[in-house]
Amino acid sequence: MVWYPRVPVNNAIQLRLLLLFRLTRTLAAGLISVAFPYYILTELHYGAFTLGILYAAATIATAAFSLLFGYLADSWDRKGTLVLAGVLLPAGALLAFWSGRLSILFVAAMLGGFSATGARASGGAGGAGQPPQNAAISDLTTVENRTHYFSLFTFLSGLFGAGGMLLAKVVGGREAFLAAALVSAAGVPFILPMRLPRQLRGEHLRAQSWKVIGKFSVTGAINGFSSGLIIPFLIPFFVIVYHMPRPRMAIYGFAAEVLSSFLLLFAPWIESNVGFVLGVVVTRGIGAALLVLLPLTRNLPLALGIYMLTPALRIVAVPAQQTALTAMVHGGETGRALGVNQVARLSGSAGAIVFTGYAFGVDDIAMPFYAYVAVIGFSMFLYFRLFGVRPELRPEKPADSP
Repeated sequence: MVWYPRVPVNNAIQLRLLLLFRLTRTLAAGLISVAFPYYILTELHYGAFTLGILYAAATIATAAFSLLFGYLADSWDRKGTLVLAGVLLPAGALLAFWSGRLSILFVAAMLGGFSATGARASGGAGGAGQPPQNAAISDLTTVENRTHYFSLFTFLSGLFGAGGMLLAKVVGGREAFLAAALVSAAGVPFILPMRLPRQLRGEHLRAQSWKVIGKFSVTGAINGFSSGLIIPFLIPFFVIVYHMPRPRMAIYGFAAEVLSSFLLLFAPWIESNVGFVLGVVVTRGIGAALLVLLPLTRNLPLALGIYMLTPALRIVAVPAQQTALTAMVHGGETGRALGVNQVARLSGSAGAIVFTGYAFGVDDIAMPFYAYVAVIGFSMFLYFRLFGVRPELRPEKPADSP
């Protein structure tokens, strides 16, 4: 395992423990991301609209949990919050294994965060755990090296997420949820010996932080809406349009996730040479141009090439974006800032997921892709309007500074 020699030894140990916790979750998330839509569509024989409603319910629940855990991470305890977040994913997976009844699956999806609104590298399942995780990374790093660690975590998480997707080649149905529960539960004990730096537990967010959170929340909501239109339905698209068997789809998902992970290693370069605004705009703009081709062609090799490229293009600038957010707020406020940003993103996703589920259900496959391009275009304008081309990151202050 390669580590950047830029943090104190004790902090490096804490980062390793946090990484082990995260890797088990992304392995489980990768398995669920493939197994869940196949289980709903091909084994239980529900339609795309039902799948969309399940995804939307999980997204809304994840947003609520994200806000709660972000607040607890700042006002109570980072480690305790990580433990609470850690048990939700295995609990949800166990419920899905226990019963295939639709009412139980709704509860399972909401607890486990089976929303599929992001790549496994950045929390495609169990995403409510991301605010306290990223707040802990922020505590253990500095603004100068933070993007390196965000990209390293996301890179390795993506590889494990890819492994989980490949595991879906041989493990499917209810058994996939049992495997996901066991794997994700195995990561929780890594949190227990962690010692995180003390952070200032302020009662109120500063005005400057609210301003920063507001900007990122607006762009996050628009990005969440665009993500909800397409990302949860990429695998169902191949199930419905190309009747792709699960073992074969698992291989393509594995390849897409590996590619996404390696491209994430360019995040520090993007931050240093391009800036997070141009990085987000250019990569997501290219991805949108490719995605609009999916409903216009029935060429499977081309469709698979687009499927492998677009998730990578969507997330490659995310570590730089995370650094920008955490650098612009005070140290004792990062959990809440990340939680509010997650709420904005997931709230935007929920309505879009229902829309696409309905459109797929009535065989209007193309409409969500066209809407995606329009929304991405609007988000590009917002990034330039709110942040400028190269926003200056506010120098980080110690957590106990006034």
